[in-house]
Amino acid sequence: MLKAVLIMFVAMSLIPAGDMAGKLLTGPHGVSPAFVAWSRFALGVLMILPFTPRSAFGLLKDPRIWFRALLLAGGIFSIQTALRTEPLADVFAAFFIGPILSYVLSALLLREPTTTIRSLLMLTGFAGVLLVVRPGFGGTTGLAWALLAGCFYGSFLTASRWLSHLGSPLALSFTQLFVSGLVLMPLGLMHLPTLTPAVAGFTTLSALGSMLGNLLLLVAYARAPSTKLAPLVYFQLIAATGLGWAVFHDFPDAITWAGLALVLLSGLASAALRR
Repeated sequence: MLKAVLIMFVAMSLIPAGDMAGKLLTGPHGVSPAFVAWSRFALGVLMILPFTPRSAFGLLKDPRIWFRALLLAGGIFSIQTALRTEPLADVFAAFFIGPILSYVLSALLLREPTTTIRSLLMLTGFAGVLLVVRPGFGGTTGLAWALLAGCFYGSFLTASRWLSHLGSPLALSFTQLFVSGLVLMPLGLMHLPTLTPAVAGFTTLSALGSMLGNLLLLVAYARAPSTKLAPLVYFQLIAATGLGWAVFHDFPDAITWAGLALVLLSGLASAALRR
């Protein structure tokens, strides 16, 4: 269980790093969210292909594999669209409906065990998220995209646990990259940006962070039930806060630090619980 927790921490750091690069692309550099989403998957396929086992190609015959990949494609496209117009904090606040949804879906659909204390810890972690972001939901289109991204992501987390037995984490990672890249290819090619060194660098960072993060997520979910690991997804917010501090010089205040402590402590406590 401890190894799964450590893997989750690394994965949840890499994914926000990819999102930060995506925000820099869609903001200052004016790149389309469609291209950012597609390039993540296209470059991810190229990075992982030399290490992909032959068994991964056989998985593409399973409709459930396509369903899971489409959830990820929808989530990445939605969050990049949200990040184009909305503040990072508000987007993450809306996006974190995902872990709650995953916790509920895993309990209802996968019959994974839940306890009162673990449920309370999940709610405590969510309260910490609210302390960090203190969102002012104005019902904007961008926040609607962020909420949609969270719903896609929560469903993807549950689907990852549901299908983890079908293949190795490497094989499953290849299928999600390949299918998502194939589906988003028309949109990506329609919005090709001018390739400058900055655009190329951020595009590569966006793809690398997403690919490695989601690969490690699969490794963690193959080692432990998602009901125990779901609270650790909140660590993305901690990583995003650190990246925001480093890139945008946005230093957290006392209330934010209190929220981060709640998120981290509730996640660790929930992961430490045994059946």
